[in-house]
Amino acid sequence: MEAVIAVIVLLFVLCLALGAYATVKVIGAAKRGVDRTITQARRTVEDHTLRAKSFAQLGPAGEIAQLRLALRTSMRATQEALHAGVVADESLKESLGLFQRLSAHGHELDGELKRLESEPDRATLVERLPSLRERTERITGSADSLRWAARDRARRFAEDDLDSLSAQIGVEAGALRHWTTPETDKTPPSWPEAPAADGPTAGQTWPEAPGARTADEPAPPAITPPGPRPTYPWQKKPRPESMT
Repeated sequence: MEAVIAVIVLLFVLCLALGAYATVKVIGAAKRGVDRTITQARRTVEDHTLRAKSFAQLGPAGEIAQLRLALRTSMRATQEALHAGVVADESLKESLGLFQRLSAHGHELDGELKRLESEPDRATLVERLPSLRERTERITGSADSLRWAARDRARRFAEDDLDSLSAQIGVEAGALRHWTTPETDKTPPSWPEAPAADGPTAGQTWPEAPGARTADEPAPPAITPPGPRPTYPWQKKPRPESMT
């Protein structure tokens, strides 16, 4: 009886533990989903704000907003392309590692540009804009190069697979339409025509077969005639027949 009670208690504790673990997992997944949604919404709002500033503000402040918008757009597009491509092509893992190193420089530059948006000293902004523009172009150029290389690689693989599939389909279609294959002419030779009634011969003429013998040519002997037999010393000479 005590063993049964112990087993029941153990099962109850296990159920409680599993329930708590499942609850923690569900809460964690929900929290990550909420955080992801909040981050995406914040990013969208910030992008729209930068786009508005790039059109509304003039001078260094507007150019800084344009640089931030170009940097964020390029880096985000490259990140999405590499993460989507590495699922089907594991060779992109090295490219993804390079992009992560490039992202560190991109985040550093984005933070610096964000701090300069509230810089009241216009002369300082004008002085630092050329170097900021150069850094932005270098980072976005590298990101664009990785993104287009990954897309070209995926497109090339798709074209190769399509060419192979088209060739296989062509072979299969030809096998299915086997009755359309041209066959060799198997018509038997025609019979010779009969000669006219007033012709020199009354019989039907047949085409001469290869190697046929003419009428004037003598027939070859059926068996080769025997040659003279050799005589040996121990053989007796034949006796002459008696005349009587």
